[in-house]
Amino acid sequence: MVESPSAGAQRPDVRIRLLRTVPELQQADAVLRTVWNTPDTAEPPLALDVMCALAHTGGYVAAAYLGTAMVGVTAGFRTIGDSLHSHVAGVLPAMRGRGIGAAMKSHQREWAAEAGLSSISWTYDPLIRRNAHFNLRRLGAVAEAYLPDFYGPLADGINDGDASDRLFVSWPVHGTSHGTPYGTPHAPAPLPGLAAAQPVLEADGNGEPVPRAATGGVLRCATPVDAESLRRTDPAAARRWRSAMRQALGGALENGYRIDGFDRSGWYVLRRKETPQ
Repeated sequence: MVESPSAGAQRPDVRIRLLRTVPELQQADAVLRTVWNTPDTAEPPLALDVMCALAHTGGYVAAAYLGTAMVGVTAGFRTIGDSLHSHVAGVLPAMRGRGIGAAMKSHQREWAAEAGLSSISWTYDPLIRRNAHFNLRRLGAVAEAYLPDFYGPLADGINDGDASDRLFVSWPVHGTSHGTPYGTPHAPAPLPGLAAAQPVLEADGNGEPVPRAATGGVLRCATPVDAESLRRTDPAAARRWRSAMRQALGGALENGYRIDGFDRSGWYVLRRKETPQ
């Protein structure tokens, strides 16, 4: 696969193309630096020399185009176990909310299928609502583990001054999510049991995280309204949310719960593994 329109006619005007040449990869580096708000003197989210090596050896490095403009970049590598690990994926801020991210994930899935791979994995910051909704609800990826400070300290612009806690998710290459093929747009129904779920973490009237002791069969875990803005405007509050999320969400996963999904209102829904839906 070299080039394709967005799968499922999500965005027929978006082209996704594998990158091979140094000028293309230099442009991809510039796009990623813009997405991550990385200063020229700081480490980018994926080093240019690594992208060059991946592209040259048959790894996955691709870009999304609107017309001739590169508006998104994604890159990953094959892993043990017939999987593609998507290490970075980003869309220019001005282009978000237009289906470009979904088109890039669909292209990844097509590439992985052609390569005979069975799944795609990636990590994301569990505090960021839009990423949780996109990954868990829109795509139907499965949260496998909570990874505290997974990358160690980062100085890439967007993550400065924060611990790099991540959720590790996997996405089958074949099959369906919510009754439709993976990557197909759909309107997720409200999560069952949300109203009756016990809160393990919620926000008070000032937006501060409040951990709760909860041991029911179904739990819900809150997220901040805008973690990225909070990190810039009130780093101490962002760190309090990070610590509370690690305790609540990470602790629940360690204690036998699984993440059932994410509600658009900002709640993770967790269920004991033996609890029927």
